[in-house]
Amino acid sequence: MPEINAFVFDLDGTLVQTERLKARSYAQAAVELCPEDVTEDDVMEAYKDVVGESRQTVATTLMERFDLEAVAAEHMAEVDVDAPWQAFVQVRLGYYEELVQDPKVLRENRWPHTLALLERARENQCAVALATTSRRRQACHVLNVLGHDDTFDVVATSDDVAHTKPHPEIYRMCAVELGVAPERMLAIEDSPTGTEAALAAGMHCIAFGTPFTEARLRAESPLDDRWIVSDPEALVGTVDTLLDREATSADAP
Repeated sequence: MPEINAFVFDLDGTLVQTERLKARSYAQAAVELCPEDVTEDDVMEAYKDVVGESRQTVATTLMERFDLEAVAAEHMAEVDVDAPWQAFVQVRLGYYEELVQDPKVLRENRWPHTLALLERARENQCAVALATTSRRRQACHVLNVLGHDDTFDVVATSDDVAHTKPHPEIYRMCAVELGVAPERMLAIEDSPTGTEAALAAGMHCIAFGTPFTEARLRAESPLDDRWIVSDPEALVGTVDTLLDREATSADAP
């Protein structure tokens, strides 16, 4: 029996290019708050430095980078929040909801290679789980649009845990819910925080470096470079290499 028999997939940036949509929404919000001094291209580029982090970290970092705190604070009462970063997030969520509610936009931004890997895992009778820092409502909407609302044995979201990635809680939860030991599971990720969480949970991990995440993955992820994939066409082959290695190890006397 192969050593690895369960897969856990990240959602944002891994199955669908929602990181690009998130970047666009933060950029649109920043331009709305400060149209004369900020460009969408600059904010989208800056987003690459915080992809995979919590909303608070992302918003705070971008506000500091583009001097948005004072203008964000002016919107606090309007959106009924207690901190400037929360106001920035609320403005940004309006743009993001508009993007992700459009099924055409989501389908145009799916990652075919990781979705093909998911389908192959299912065909091979492997257990599959989703571990995402997105809220459950949002994650379920994306899965429904992609036609994968019934694909996963377990869907774990930020609503289900006290600590999000890079804390390993969400991956540990997936292992418990699937009834599979972490060392028999392979996580498919795209960010340094995600890879850190999966490894800390005791899982194997392969990361796909997207245009928003590859630089940080190479610089910050605890993964060995051979398990960071840049070419989408190489993902399945890299997974097979890891599966073969673990199966050989399991069969060794």
